[in-house]
Parts: sequence; structure tokens; C-alpha cells
Amino acid sequence: MLGKSGEISTADLGGPSTSQSGHAGAATRTERILAEVLADVVRVEQVPVDGHFFDDLGADSLVMAHFCARVRKQADLPSVSMRDIYRYPTVRSLATALADAGPTPVKSPAPAPIEVAAPVGTLPYVLCGTLQFLIFLGYSYLAALVAARGYEWISAGSGSIGIYLRSVVFGGASFLGVCILPILAKWILIGRWKPRQIRIWSLAYVRFWTVKTLVRSNPLALFAGSPLYVLYIRALGAKVGRGVAIFSRHVPVCTDLLTVGDGTVIRKDSYFNGYRAHAGLIQTGAVTLGSDVVVSESTVIDIETSMGDGAQLGHASSLLAGQAVPDGEHWHGTPGQRTDVDFLECDPTGCGTLRRAVYTVSQLLSVILVYVPLGIGGLAMLLAEVPKLNALMGEGALALTGWRFYLDALAMSFVLFFGSVLVGLVVVCTVPRVLNLAIKADKVYPLYGFHYGVHRTIVRLTNVKFLSNLFGDSSYIVHYLRGIGYDLGKVVQTGANFGGNVKHESPYLSSVGSGTMVADALSMMNADFSSTSFRVSRASIGAHNFLGNGVAYPSKGKTGDNCLLATKVMVPIDGKVRENVGLLGSPAFEIPRSVERDSSFDHLKTGEEFRRRLAAKNRHNIASIGLCLLTRWMFVFVTILLAGIAADLYHALGAAVIALGIVSTLLSGAAYWVLVERVVTGFKPLPVLLCSIYEPAMWRHERYWKVPSMSYLAAFVGTPFINVILRRLGARVGRRVFNDGCGMPERALVAIGDGCTLNEMSTIQCHSQEDGTFKSDHSTLGSQVTLGIGAHVHYGVTIGDCAVLTAGCFLMKGEEVPPHERWGGNPARGMRDAHNQAPAALNGQRNHLAQRAQPAGRPEANGPSATVSGGKVQ
Repeated sequence: MLGKSGEISTADLGGPSTSQSGHAGAATRTERILAEVLADVVRVEQVPVDGHFFDDLGADSLVMAHFCARVRKQADLPSVSMRDIYRYPTVRSLATALADAGPTPVKSPAPAPIEVAAPVGTLPYVLCGTLQFLIFLGYSYLAALVAARGYEWISAGSGSIGIYLRSVVFGGASFLGVCILPILAKWILIGRWKPRQIRIWSLAYVRFWTVKTLVRSNPLALFAGSPLYVLYIRALGAKVGRGVAIFSRHVPVCTDLLTVGDGTVIRKDSYFNGYRAHAGLIQTGAVTLGSDVVVSESTVIDIETSMGDGAQLGHASSLLAGQAVPDGEHWHGTPGQRTDVDFLECDPTGCGTLRRAVYTVSQLLSVILVYVPLGIGGLAMLLAEVPKLNALMGEGALALTGWRFYLDALAMSFVLFFGSVLVGLVVVCTVPRVLNLAIKADKVYPLYGFHYGVHRTIVRLTNVKFLSNLFGDSSYIVHYLRGIGYDLGKVVQTGANFGGNVKHESPYLSSVGSGTMVADALSMMNADFSSTSFRVSRASIGAHNFLGNGVAYPSKGKTGDNCLLATKVMVPIDGKVRENVGLLGSPAFEIPRSVERDSSFDHLKTGEEFRRRLAAKNRHNIASIGLCLLTRWMFVFVTILLAGIAADLYHALGAAVIALGIVSTLLSGAAYWVLVERVVTGFKPLPVLLCSIYEPAMWRHERYWKVPSMSYLAAFVGTPFINVILRRLGARVGRRVFNDGCGMPERALVAIGDGCTLNEMSTIQCHSQEDGTFKSDHSTLGSQVTLGIGAHVHYGVTIGDCAVLTAGCFLMKGEEVPPHERWGGNPARGMRDAHNQAPAALNGQRNHLAQRAQPAGRPEANGPSATVSGGKVQ
């Protein structure tokens, strides 16, 4: 069986023996070659051709990924994927499947050419970064100038009523201004988006980046799930029909290329950007959704795609460029394929124009009359009533020259930060419970009414990412989740029952069975939506499960006890209830629940040794939580200190010093968190691990996740500066890499070659946890590699030069992607170009859908969709 080294003992390999090296009982040439390759991978003399890869040989997915990579290098054998390994888990059955697939070619075909933009020189790269910095500086100065003038005007008000009224006027005008500015910028700098290619780091890219940044930083992006959000997208040029409900907060950028028909519903965590970064280029293209379309949660819709009237796309699924879902068909998986499953679980109900209008107006009034004045006016009153704060904005000696200034800043930051944490904990554990009394499970409510407002308030209050990450990967997460309403049954404490970033629609209808462990980023889909209604239902995960990263679990999930749900798996909602199996992929297929290697540390899960190590882990986690709070308090202190210095110098230097304070806060924050991360690692390289979660090495890795903050990187995506920061964090990043928001939990284990293109929400995850076993290893990307939107790369992976991973794919651990190849799917495998081009034949269907989806009385803005041929947008 497999030991810690990953080798197979020859004593464990039963079956017939033979004097030939590498194989035992091979009957055909293909069996012999496969057996020899497998024996070489696992470093033994021979393997039986009828031995089960997992049950008999004790192999795991990492070992078999290496096997697949070796087979692909055999010129006289067809390619083998991990899906094939699980489907045909013996050498003999795999050889038979390969023989049935067709004749073996004599020579491996040349890989399909993948167009890569010519490398950009240093001058355009530096010029782009300089212009981006100047644009941010100019925007900061404008914001500082408006804020300073507004403060002076509000402070001149007499009494609380006067200050409030002035706060309403100034706050309303400011809110209107920051909402309109991105819309004006889009129309002035871009006009109408058209299908085209933009070279990254060019002057045209600077315009694209400016508009994208402004559009997505608009406060209206926070109104996802509201008619106001739809109005915002329309104002940006999108052709959106009547009665559309969009719950995804990921604002599409190339909105003129987006068409959404009447009555369509788009669930949260869906991406339909209208652009993608590919091989050094920004490519824009059409996304066309017909009437009454359903797009489920955690989906990616690439450019040059379409869905006909009444079509559906299931959760954890993707449409790749060139795919078109015909009228009335239901698709799921990555890439999408036809299914008979119905993903619309909520019956429609009455939801007229008046209801939508009243809801929109009430939202605007609450912002203008309550939230904005409370923030602006409260700050003005605080500065007016506290002499020390008010003195900072006036004339006189500089306060920053005295030690009292710094002591006051420290005290203020302490009260502000820890007070907010304590008040936040109390609020999320109490207020939503009271509000939940108004919501009944399995009852259909209309959108945009009282019950919908209550539900959205519960969602916002109970999905606090900071608190989830603070307690995640420790024994204390179960107490937090119970506090906000989760039903966890009889908890079997493991010290790591849940990772961080656990989210839900309703915590009060979220159940997780005893002994279940969740890695990270679980999303409980316990609310169903139509374009006019919603319903909350219980989502229940069985006992003794293990869930990998990024699992979206629906309320109708068909899994029971003792299941392994792999990373990014599409949880089935049809068929029998799966138990005592593993599920992998989208759509999901069955794999072994566990293998021998995963149980090599089971002796640490029980008995006195377990209790001793769990107690030690709890102490270590408490210290990590304390460090997490301490570092964030210090960050708040530095921020308040810089704000105080800017205020102290305001009388002498004016709004310019406030703008410099904003920029200094961003840059000093990046430097601060880099220093924090290096201190956490002891200024040493991050080690590669294969250990139990009850070993100190794993606890130190958890601290590495918890203490440093990565949220500040969002301000640098799409700029050269993010590469500088990642290098300081230990990542090996080549020249002129484009990073549009790629997540890297283990920065120091990542190597990225020159000119790579990393799309939004792609992830390079250099670790895996399965039950009580933790593994990590390096992942390497060659030069000019492209990771599509939402692509997920596991640990121990090597990707060759100029290779492409398509949108939404999952590249499993240990895989080797040859140079110049295109891989896609979940799990990923080599693909032909069919799913990455948009045949001209699709344009007729797109134009037909666009005409049907066009709102009444609104002319077609762009004319016919652009044709696409040969993978190039013309």
C-alpha cells in the first residue's frame, strides 16, 4: 500500500506474477505499456493488470495524475484523463477502454496553435503603471477636495438638526455623484463596447482598466438583487428586459455586449463579464440570455455564448466561448452539457411594476436619509464635540509633534476596532434571530416586499466574512456558527470542523451532520429564486462528510452520510441519495470515499493522544486569533494615525494632503501586510507538508492563512504593482504578468512564468486537506500561460508554456499540462478548440435571441453581433 513517501510496497500487490518487468499477467501490448508506466510511477517492479488502482494498489489521485501525465507522453497511446482513471480503475479495463475508443495513431498530432500576443516591452509596462497611479492619485484628490469642502459646510450648521439637514443634502449629492461618475466615464472613455481585442498594458488597456475599476467600485454594485441594480446596468448600455432579477454582485464590464431577456433570473456568484483576458489580450464579446432564463449559483458564462428562451444553467457550471444553449434546454457541468434536471425550484408569484418602484425608492431614501447622513453627520458631530479632534482641523501648533497625539490615536483605534468586533458579534447573533421570526421555511414570497427586505437583511448581517475567517480552522468556528443559527447536531470536535468564508442564504435553515469537516468557502444554497419570488428551504449536509474548497451545496442536494465532496464539485440534485462514496467533477461522478494514504494519520484522531494534541491545537489557534486581532488593530491604528496627520496639516496644505493621506494609507497598508506575512513565516520559505492536522507544522500553516490579510490586493489587480507585492510575499512571479484577481492561498509555493495571464477569480491553491490529512506542494506555471475566469489549479501542478486553462475548470493535483495545449472541464483534461471558438453560425441565433430579449420601445443599440472565426474577434 502507499506509505508517506507515496510508494507502493511490492508485498501488497497480489495477482498473477510474471518474469516480465512492470506488468503481471498482461494480455495485450497496451496493457503491458500501461502496467510498465504505472510501475515506474509508483517505483515498483510490477503491478497486476487486474489490481484496482485505489482499493488494491492503494494509489491516490496525486499518484494517478502523475500516471496520466506519463501516459500522455507515450506517442503510441491515446490521452488518459483522471475521469478515465476513476471510470476504468484497473490496467485491464483502462486498456480495453482505450482500445474501444478507436485506433491508436502512429504519431501524436501536433497541438492546436494558441495565439499569444507579442510580448510587451518594458516602456509600455512602466507607462501603464505610471498612468494608473496618476489616475488613482487624481481620483483621490477629487474625493479629498469634495470631502473637505463638505465637512466645512456641514460643520457650519447650527445644532444637530442643522448638521443632519446639511448631511442629507451633501450626502445625497455625493452619493449621486459617485453613482453617475462611472457611467459618464464609461460613455466618455469607451462609448459603446464592441467585440474587439485590447493589448494588455497598452494605452487602450488603461482606458479599459479605468472604466472597469470605476464601474465596479460604484456604490450601486452593492444593490445586487434590487431593481436599482438592473437600472444601473441598463444605464451602462446593457439591453435588459422587464422583470429581470440579478443577484450576482460581479458587475459586468462590457455591458453593451450583454443582452438579458424578460423574466430572467441570475443567481449570486455568477460571472458574465462580457470580457476575458487571454494570452496577453483583453477580448470582449457578446453574452446573450433569452427570456425566462435561469442562471444558477457559482457559474461562469464566457464571451460569445448564448442561452435561448426558457434555458437553464445549473450551479457550479460554465459555458465556454462558442457554446449556445437552445430554447428550453437545461444544461449543467463544465463545459456545459445537456441534462433533464430542473434548476428552477421556486414557483412564480405576482410582482408588478409598482412593487419594484416602491422598493427602489425606499432603498434610495434609506441611503440618503439614514445611512449617508449617519456616517457623514456623525463624523462631523464627533469632530465638533471632541475638542482634540476639532483642533486638528484648525490653526495652531502641529499636534503630531507631541506624544499625546499618538497616544490618542492608539486609544481611539483600540475603542473603534475592538468595540466594532464586540458589537458586531452581538448584533449578528441577536438581530437576525428576531428578524427570522417573520420568515417561514418553504413558503413562497414575492420579491421586493417586506419579507424580501427582511431576508436580505438577514443575509447581510450573518455573512460577515471577517468573523467567519477569524474563527475558521479552529474549534471555535462551531460555536460561532451555532451562535448565528446553524444546526450542527452533536458536534464531534476536530479542531478544524470548518474553514473560513462559510456563507449561506439563511443560517437558520443550514444543517451539518455530526463528524463532518469542511475545508473552505462553503456556500449553503438554502434559498431559491425566480424572477418574481423567493423561498427559503433547509439545506442539510449528512454526517461524517468531508467537503473540499468552493462547494455550493443546494437545498435539494442528493448526498447523505460519509461522502467526500471534492473541490468545486457540482452537488447532484437528482437521482438517488449518494452515501459512502466520493463525488468529483461537474457534473459529478463517483470516486472512492478515501484511500489508504488518507488514513495514514487516523491513529491521531482517537484516544488520549488525540485529546492532548487537540488541546495543544486549541491553544495555538487561540494565539493565532489573538495575533489576527492584534495585527488588524495595528492596521487601524496606522490608518487613524495617517488620517490624523492629514487633518493636522490640512490648514496649511489643503485637500492635497488628504489625497496624499489616502494614497499613503494604501501603500503603507500593502507594506504593513507584507511585513506581517514575513513575520508569521519567520522570514523563512513556506515548507511543503504531508502531515496530520494535529501536528504543529499544520497549525503554523493555519496561522499563515489567518493572520495576514489579502483583501488589500484587490486595489492592485490589473496593475503592475500587484506583481511587486506578490514577489515580496515570496511568490516567484515573472515579468509583465497580468493578474486580474487570481487567488493564491500559498503565495510562497507559486511560480509564475513571464507574460502569464491570470483571470478574475482564478485560483492557484497549493494545498489540500482530506479529513485529517494535510498536503501542500509547489505549483508551477510556464511562460505565457492563461488561466480562465474561475479556473482552479491544485497543488503539485506543472503547466507548460503558452498553455490555456478555460473558464471554470478544475486542474487536479499532480497534473502536467503540456506546452501549447488547451485544457478545460472539471476535472480538467485536454480539449479541442471547439469549445473556445465562436462559430459564425451562432451569430444568427444570437441576433434572434437579442431581438426577442430587447425591451419594448428600446432600439437595438449595437446592431448585429460581431462574427468570430478562427478564435479571433473580427
